[in-house]
Amino acid sequence: METFPKIISVDDHTVEPPNVWRDRLPSKYHDIGPRIVRAPVKEMTFVGGKFAPKMGDKGDGGPIADWWVYEDLHRPLTRLDTAVGYARDDIKLEGITYEQMRPGSFSVPDRLADMDVNHVQSALCFPTFPRFCGQTFTEAKDRELGLLGVRAYNDWMVEEWCGPQARGRLIPLTLVPLWDAELAAAEVRRNAARGVRAVCFSEIPPHLGLPSIHTDYWDPFLRACDETGTVVAMHIGSSSKMPSTSADAPAAVGSTITFANCCFSMVDWLMSGKFDRFPNLKIMYAEGQIGWIPYVLERADVVWEENRGWGGVADKVLRPPSELFTEHVYGCFFDDAFGLKNLDAIGVGNVLYETDYPHSDSTWPKSREVGESQMGHLAPDVVERIVRGNAISLLGLTGEGLWAGAGG
Repeated sequence: METFPKIISVDDHTVEPPNVWRDRLPSKYHDIGPRIVRAPVKEMTFVGGKFAPKMGDKGDGGPIADWWVYEDLHRPLTRLDTAVGYARDDIKLEGITYEQMRPGSFSVPDRLADMDVNHVQSALCFPTFPRFCGQTFTEAKDRELGLLGVRAYNDWMVEEWCGPQARGRLIPLTLVPLWDAELAAAEVRRNAARGVRAVCFSEIPPHLGLPSIHTDYWDPFLRACDETGTVVAMHIGSSSKMPSTSADAPAAVGSTITFANCCFSMVDWLMSGKFDRFPNLKIMYAEGQIGWIPYVLERADVVWEENRGWGGVADKVLRPPSELFTEHVYGCFFDDAFGLKNLDAIGVGNVLYETDYPHSDSTWPKSREVGESQMGHLAPDVVERIVRGNAISLLGLTGEGLWAGAGG
């Protein structure tokens, strides 16, 4: 392409600096709140979709890593958290320290520089230690501390990660306390008041021991999102259960079918009746890719048309699921040539671009080149919408694609 639009990535990641919670929690929580400890890796496996690290004691042999420690949780920083800059064959399941990762993973000035290298103007970033929808705090025993932890992360995200030094190029994405839908609604409103337009949520809440979206449990949260224009952002793995076929399946099996949870989740939402109850609600699937969407919509429409009487949805899903998808759902991709060849069956207005920096799947520093090679058959105005226009509209960005904060 002669020109390729500046990318607005709707799925990148931040690796939180060590002091995020220590700087924001009351002093009485400093020894039990999230903190970094440098210690050996005793064991680390990722089999059957389950990540299982074990921390050694100081003085033990073995590779050294920086570990997040919080209550009974010990979670190491890993090469998979921040793999950009490394050859694919050198990316292994191993613990690392902050000094061993690319500074753009956790430093705003360095992130902006890496975005420049990658033709990226703005980026929405999912968390690392809290996990993709704040499961870390949901699983904690101390609810008071968990709520403080969620709010501390959100304050850091808005005031520092997306603060003045980011110059509007980093777009805030916040968490909610999933264990209480009323508290979640309050946190959505608190952040919406300062210009936040996206919140993390689980693709399949029952996998976290939480009610499904077919109940009315989430209605206060969804109402808050509907009324504030806050997008519900669901990342693959935000149910803490990556797709796999067996307990002994190699990680490559799960990596091939990572979209599966998004597929199941989207059908859940389309058959839930929530879009009829909350007409302004928007949801997006980060890193789910898009090539699978046309058939799922086709099948969902057939089921709705032919089986809704006995299928339990006749009284709440009032229109064909494909119509609901067009108005409410966004698929996100970074490398999906097949999906782009079938864009008409998905919808130009329902697709968003991403780079997945700094994860192992990231197209950095060649996201522009990947986009050019896969979108060469598309008209320039279509490319513009996919690469940045849809994100500007969805996330309430300025015409330049920047986050304007509470004044936007």
